[in-house]
Amino acid sequence: MTLLITAFAAIAATVVWYLNAGKGTDYRLKDMCLMYWGAFLMWSVDAVFEYAELGAEYFTPAAEDMLNDAFLGFAAVALGLIIWLVDLLIHDPKGVIRKGTAAKQISTQA
Repeated sequence: MTLLITAFAAIAATVVWYLNAGKGTDYRLKDMCLMYWGAFLMWSVDAVFEYAELGAEYFTPAAEDMLNDAFLGFAAVALGLIIWLVDLLIHDPKGVIRKGTAAKQISTQA
């Protein structure tokens, strides 16, 4: 489940990045794409090694294992979104935070 969830997140992030490419806005979507594709690659390697260990049993997981994997996948996607938001706030591509702090400094000086 973690592999599928991160695959969907990586594909969705890539589609959003591609549709917004060339529009003059830099929301650092490339960073989010790279994080999710990296997570997908990590879970792919994990799946290969787990398949090598379990064989055909890999394709018949218990319901509890699937639920735990789903929670882990959603947690990985949520953590990726949090990291992307922090990165976006730090780099502030539209200058919103800089304008807000500059306006606050001007109002406190007056």
